[in-house]
Amino acid sequence: MTRTDGDAASSGAAEQGRTPPRAVVLIPTYNERENLAGIVAAVHAAAPTMDVLVIDDASPDGTGALADGLAAADGRISVLHRAGKEGLGRAYLAGFREVLADRRAYSHVIQMDADFSHDPARLGALLAACADGGADVAVGSRYVEGGATVGWSARRRLLSRAGGLYARLILGVKIRDLTAGYVCYRRAALAALPLEKIAASGYGFQIEMKYRCVRAGLTVREVPITFPDRQRGASKMSAAIMIEALALVWRLRRAR
Repeated sequence: MTRTDGDAASSGAAEQGRTPPRAVVLIPTYNERENLAGIVAAVHAAAPTMDVLVIDDASPDGTGALADGLAAADGRISVLHRAGKEGLGRAYLAGFREVLADRRAYSHVIQMDADFSHDPARLGALLAACADGGADVAVGSRYVEGGATVGWSARRRLLSRAGGLYARLILGVKIRDLTAGYVCYRRAALAALPLEKIAASGYGFQIEMKYRCVRAGLTVREVPITFPDRQRGASKMSAAIMIEALALVWRLRRAR
């Protein structure tokens, strides 16, 4: 039988006499009906032992009802319904609180998008960086050696790299992909963060989380990923979200 990366991380822990890692994958959704079943199936094909928590913001396209059906058919899937759309950051924070209060005591929490821009095949590499590699936080990075973007225009690449450089310089951190949304956290590391102080609700949430991880003295490691453009559905990015992120870095710097 072929062993997945996720299975390899569990096997490595067992061979060293440690409790194998137990991870849950958080997938926030808003109008992702056409992607949800496929991404959940892909997660479980790549990492059969990982659970999935779908966090749905009352999607008008019926994503929440579809998630309930998936959960009813598979005990590895659960659903958190929220009253409405408040932004990606609020959805993830709700998911973090749900997991941290869960008596099943997951050892690791992984966040990823529903639109296949985050390859489930890299789940094992992210988990291994934390479980076996000693990191508190593992970031799926487009901008380290081995990382790449696919299907992006030259303008989008320039804006993304320039925005990341801007945030790194203002905040004084070395993480190359500050806006990355494919991230694995050790449960204990996540619990140590002041989640109640997280202010960003949109694009800036990813920046703020990584910045607070660095400020808390956590070990952050970047793991290369290939990031394709979404194939189906509409992007949630907007000018307002970008402006929020640009303003956020100065608020974080002043607060420091």
